[in-house]
Amino acid sequence: MKILSLSLIFTSLIVISAIGCDQADSGLAANDMVSDGAYALDENLGAVQAELGKIALEPVSTEEAAGLLYMREEEKLAHDVYAAMFVKWNLRPFTNISRSEQMHMDAILSLITRYSLIDPVGTNGAGIFKDAALQNLYTTLMIQGNKTDVDALKVGATIEEVDIVDLQKHLKENDNKDIALVYDNLMRGSRNHLRAFVKNLSARGIVYSPQFLSQTEYNAIIASGIERGYRGGRK
Repeated sequence: MKILSLSLIFTSLIVISAIGCDQADSGLAANDMVSDGAYALDENLGAVQAELGKIALEPVSTEEAAGLLYMREEEKLAHDVYAAMFVKWNLRPFTNISRSEQMHMDAILSLITRYSLIDPVGTNGAGIFKDAALQNLYTTLMIQGNKTDVDALKVGATIEEVDIVDLQKHLKENDNKDIALVYDNLMRGSRNHLRAFVKNLSARGIVYSPQFLSQTEYNAIIASGIERGYRGGRK
């Protein structure tokens, strides 16, 4: 996700905060939010890590290395925002998906370690990022998500859209099989997460409009069922 994408996010957050802001809550209590089990099925970290050991190590390009470091922090951003939103709003999707994002972070860390790269996360706590643009984005997302529980769910959907777009971009820049394995798995998880946030918004009478994905791609994702994670050679 480059600076252009970040500026678009700032703009889109202003737009989505206005969409449906005058729509009444559907009456769902915080602990009654839709839960369809999507969150825990998006990947099997152990199976992915085991498969990485079977793939020959290849040279990593500058673009591939930069993508790994950036995605490590971008997944941390998702994790940190969702964990904070659960504390604020007590909505089950946020705690379930934040655990999934931790697995996303761990999967990328496996690659960072594999290629002897320096982990940008290190011992940084929640809300602390090495990348200045991500640091600013975190602040913006937290402000937006703390307004209402609906805004928080919209922030979640926006984060997952951007994750999908960024993973698609980095996949195009990559020709290493191990990196492709992890990115494909993470993208599957992000699609599941997007479905979950949109489903929860829909249950509250809110229609979410995609900000970064094309309408066609977004419709195809939402219309599809839950995707199971990588399981030792089976998807």
